Formats: sequence, C-alpha cells, structure tokens
Amino acid sequence: MLPFVVFVLIALAIALEIVSYVSLKRIPAVATEEFPEIDRELLGKFSSFDPELGWVPQPNQEKQKDTGDHLPGEELRTVVTYSTDEYGSRVCPAKDRDEDGAATAADEERSDGNATSDVTVSTYGDSYCFCREVNNDETFQHYMAQELDTHVANYGGGNYGLDQALMRMKRQYPEEETDYVFVVVTASSIARILSVWKHYQEFGNILAVKPRYVLENGELERIDSPVDEKEDLLDLESKADFLREYDFHYDHWFKPHFASVPYTTDFLDKPEYLRYAAITGCKELERRAGRSIPGVDFDAAQTESVLRMEQPRVRYHERLFETHEYLFDALIEEFVDYADEQDFQPVFVMVQQLRYAKYESEHGPIYGDLVDRLGEKYDALETVDMARHLDPDDGVESLYVERGEGGHYSPETNREIANVLTEVVEGGR
Repeated sequence: MLPFVVFVLIALAIALEIVSYVSLKRIPAVATEEFPEIDRELLGKFSSFDPELGWVPQPNQEKQKDTGDHLPGEELRTVVTYSTDEYGSRVCPAKDRDEDGAATAADEERSDGNATSDVTVSTYGDSYCFCREVNNDETFQHYMAQELDTHVANYGGGNYGLDQALMRMKRQYPEEETDYVFVVVTASSIARILSVWKHYQEFGNILAVKPRYVLENGELERIDSPVDEKEDLLDLESKADFLREYDFHYDHWFKPHFASVPYTTDFLDKPEYLRYAAITGCKELERRAGRSIPGVDFDAAQTESVLRMEQPRVRYHERLFETHEYLFDALIEEFVDYADEQDFQPVFVMVQQLRYAKYESEHGPIYGDLVDRLGEKYDALETVDMARHLDPDDGVESLYVERGEGGHYSPETNREIANVLTEVVEGGR
C-alpha cells in the first residue's frame, strides 16, 4: 500500500510541475528560457528588420490591426489602420507632404532670418509617438497638422528608446529638414537605452536586437547591433557573450525573474500568477466555446492582472532613473547639439504609459524632476511633461484606449496632446 501512495504522490508532484511550467510560460512577468527558438516562419514575419536601427517602420506600407476590442463571438468593433509613406513616416491625412515646399520654407527662414507663413515639423520617438492603437486620422500629428496647416512627419517606432529615436533622426533628418523636431518618448526609455536584446527585460520579445550607447570617458560611444543580417537571429545563442555583456538587464532583471526547477515553487509563490493563469484559462474556454461567459469580462481582468504584475518593473525603472540618469542626460545633450548643428528647434516630450500613469498618480513621476532639470540645463531645449497637461476627472485610465495591446492614448487624448504641442510651435513663431 505504501509504495502505491508514494507512486501517487510522485505522479501528482510531476503533474503539478508540468502544469506549473506550462502556466509560467504564459505569464509575461516570468522568463522560462534564455534563448527561445526562432524559426524561419517567425523570422519571415519580421518585416521591419533594419541592420542599423534593429527595426524600423517600412515605407509604403498599410496594415490593419485588430486591437482586441471585442469578446469571443462578437463582431470586431475596432480595427485600426497604420499607413506609412515613401519615407517610412506614418501618413498625415490632414496635410499631405509638400515635397518642395517643406524644405523651401525651412531654407527661406534660415537664409534671410525672417519667419515665413509656413512652419515645418517632424516627430521621432516610440509607439506613443507613432500613436499605436488609433487610426491615421487620430494621431496627434494629424491634429497638429490641422491646427498648423502643415504636414507633420511621424517617425515613431514601436518599442524605441531615446537612443533609437535619435539614431533614426540623424539618419532621416538630412532628407527632411524641419524647423521643429519633437522627440516623444515614455519613461520606459530609461530601460530601453540600457538594452541590446529586448528579451532580457521584455520576456518573449526575441526578435528585437538593437544598438545602444555607452559613456566612455564622458563621451557617447555607439555599440552597434551584433545582428548584421536578419538570418543572424536564428542563432542568437552564438552571440550570448556580447548580449550578456552589453545588455544591463541580463544581470539585473532577467536572471532574478528566470524560473527554474522546481517550477511549482515559482508558480505558487505569487498569488497573482495563479490569478493570471485562471483568467487565461477562462479566456481559452471562451475562445473554444465561441461565446463569452455572461457577466464576466476576462479581457479587463487580464489587463488588470498584467498591470499589477507590471508594478515591480515600474519600480525597477524608477531605480534606473536614480542610477543611470546620466546616460539619459547625455543623449538629450546629443539631441541639443545636433539641433544646433542643423539649426532646428529641439523639443523633448515625456508621455506616460498606462502602467506608469497608475503608479505615478499615487507616488509621483518615476523620473523625478528630470524634465524640469533638462529645461533648465539646456537653454535651447523646449521641454514638455505631458502628465501635467493631462488631468482627467474620471481617472488616468480614461486617457487610453479601452482595450488593446498596451494602453496607448485614445484619439481624444491625442487631440489634447496636439493642442499642447501646437502651442509650443505657435509660441516660437
């Protein structure tokens, strides 16, 4: 009898270990593999690969994206369209690009010192600059173009940090000189500028390998991406030493969140993991049944669970501002120096992801007085802390799309942002 009981207990332990491992693989706050397999099918879908920047929106593309704003069995309610022009800039429906006039206006003002009736504007930054999760005619660039009666270029890139935004600006600006250049990023840039492989901090983001800057003797030094060709991504493990050395998060985020045997301990250690697994299981049941469970919104519950699991990451980023703000500052100085060299007005804009907005509504901005300090340090730099201009009466969540991929700003909020940034331009005329 005793051997049978032991056998049953062992079998249960093995089963629980398997269930725990499978569940942990689906939890975004946990890493279960350092080098997940990248197959050729996945590689083929990586159409935005760029050997210099890591990735970049490609020119003359139109993509439709289901934002997830529906429940199983419901008709799709929200499909957004992302379109880019021949420059790889997101299209600006309010004002078409003037191939001759844009450069001419900027050149005239610089040559005779007198302001013209036209002003030219370009924007660079992350997905909040690109305005993910809204249509082409719902971006803040579109609304700015309506107010200013000029084309506003949108060179935002998903998951970009301040470093990649500046790299793209330096590559693009000579082809499209503008009077104003806005760099628009979220506070997560402090982590992104310390990253080489996104997977070490955003588990599962395995295709995103990028260059970064380091400070050597007070000077910025660019560390190029170790991936020269897209095919190199099939064997990232061969570049392990490079990735671990230059990605700050390998030691400070990835290893502390790496699950290992026994997986059961990692899984049962945090109640939020159990809650997330239960929610995910219910969503899977809804999908298979083709109908939703009445009275329960598992999409909303999953979003709330993810936001709770994201809080340690927010606090981690807050610490990074305390320890690595010097690198952020050096990149801003690079932006200001380039603006002086090219003779345009630089504007730095800090916007908020939903996970930061919820945390900062209780604890204050994780970047402290960074925006004010940058404005005081660099006379030529205009700065905008967008959190001070967006103060909804019904909670910060109302600033963002109701459902979707990651809590980007709604069309209504983008219109408010456009009003703020338009004032910056009009105030400088």
